[in-house]
Amino acid sequence: MSTMIEFRNICKYYEMGDETVKAADDISMKIEKGEFVAIVGQSGSGKSTCMNIIGCLDTQTSGEYFLDGRDVGSMSKNELASIRNEKIGFIFQQYNLLPKLNVLENVEVPLMYAGVHRGERRKRALETLESVGLSDKLKHRPNELSGGQQQRVSIARALAGKPAVILADEPTGALDSKTGKEVLAMLFEMNAHGNTVVLITHDNGIASQIPRIIRLEDGKVVYDGAPGEEKHNEHI
Repeated sequence: MSTMIEFRNICKYYEMGDETVKAADDISMKIEKGEFVAIVGQSGSGKSTCMNIIGCLDTQTSGEYFLDGRDVGSMSKNELASIRNEKIGFIFQQYNLLPKLNVLENVEVPLMYAGVHRGERRKRALETLESVGLSDKLKHRPNELSGGQQQRVSIARALAGKPAVILADEPTGALDSKTGKEVLAMLFEMNAHGNTVVLITHDNGIASQIPRIIRLEDGKVVYDGAPGEEKHNEHI
């Protein structure tokens, strides 16, 4: 295996009045290609900061971040946008679908920004929507779909770019438990097809189903390993 995501002593500090908030405090970790990892923590733990840095949506104050061997910290805004389009598929809790576009058009949008020509865009969008079971909803707008169906559109949109990394931010948070299980099963399926999947969650029940947990508290890694081992360690 080779490394897909590597943090070397990553720090992210914010100035809040006279106080310095350490959202990420000297975090080092490696996620290998093809891994399925949950980054877990409560509000204020630093998990959203890590997600934004992994997703090239934000940059660190200090330290180094390598994505598939490339030093992200030295990139310009245009380079960050390019590697984001090329390497990362985002799945959000609130779906982030465009209400005036239909399902097919929503999946095509990031491909358009990535410069994929129209015929290929349409082909990829149709393929990924079929793979998530929505080939009969192509002309529907988001408000005509259930929450679970909207999340499936979000998953299809992430997959259409053929990303190396799927970055899922609380993807089951707005769903009922049955639909949440279906979405989690789809993430496992993506992982089985070779995608590196990073799931951001505060939900220990969800995290306990993932092969590897990286737990954050106060901007620091407090546990990195299998969920069963963490429970064992807590009782020692």
